[in-house]
Amino acid sequence: MRKTGLKRAALLAAAFICATASAADAPKLKVALTFDDLPLNGMLPPGKKKSDFARETVAVLRKYRIPRSYGFVVAKQLEGDPDGALALRIWVDGGHPLASHTYTHLDLTKNSAEDFQREILRNEPSLELLMPPGSKLAKAGHDWRWFRYPYLHEGDTLEKRRAVRAFLASHGYRIAQTTLDWEDYIWNSSHARCWLKKDEAAMQWLRESYLTAAREFIRFQVTNSRTVFGRDINHVMLLHLGSFSSHILPDLFKLLKEENFEIVTLEEAQQDPAYDYDPDFADPRGGTLVELGMQAKAIPWPTGAPKFDREKLLSICQ
Repeated sequence: MRKTGLKRAALLAAAFICATASAADAPKLKVALTFDDLPLNGMLPPGKKKSDFARETVAVLRKYRIPRSYGFVVAKQLEGDPDGALALRIWVDGGHPLASHTYTHLDLTKNSAEDFQREILRNEPSLELLMPPGSKLAKAGHDWRWFRYPYLHEGDTLEKRRAVRAFLASHGYRIAQTTLDWEDYIWNSSHARCWLKKDEAAMQWLRESYLTAAREFIRFQVTNSRTVFGRDINHVMLLHLGSFSSHILPDLFKLLKEENFEIVTLEEAQQDPAYDYDPDFADPRGGTLVELGMQAKAIPWPTGAPKFDREKLLSICQ
């Protein structure tokens, strides 16, 4: 019995070592980080400036040697606010490119294709000023003609969807898709409120709930992407620049490492042929590339989708 027990223990140990080695040897998943709603998403606490959040976040990206990450601009925020323009300048001077998120964060589901196209054009002067052709970022191959749909709403009708896509293509834009998203914007205003109240317990709960949601949604969405494309793909993560960003990003970077991700630029991520795929599917609710692909291919929504406590997030520190 003793020899049998030892043999079984040895086999289990060998199996564990093989599994660990296999996980360590697995190819890393690539992910690009992108930040929406620049110069600021969410609440601006009294005594803070938009440029403060940009400066703090750029410092974190620099500290952790994160590759150049696109920030998607809503230029309406610059009207009458020189500090908003300063925030964008800090982002660019920190080595990170900018791109378009429409002028006022217009919802394509609720507006016409023509109005939406005008919003894209209205956003261009600010981007041209901040990232001219001779700039360091432009020379490094980073073009501001990337576009992110507000709310991930790509059109509630096929006619509207196709019209906007044709407009973007004719004006030299590439669509910055998203595959990993857990509505992280909700944590920004919650953090700003709790920061004002100096509620350390609440801020700790925000950190824990954010990381739990991030891990669960990332795993769920990676699995869905494999179902849609039949393989691992490069990913694009949707984040929002706001009050919580510089505080939570170091923990998020650690989580990504634990989940076997390598952070890359948007250009590298979207070299994957998966990003040539157009689901050509209209949904007023919008969605990530993977979610629209699931609907276009009639893939049933898996059971056990992750959730988070939205009501508590919206009410905390009120």
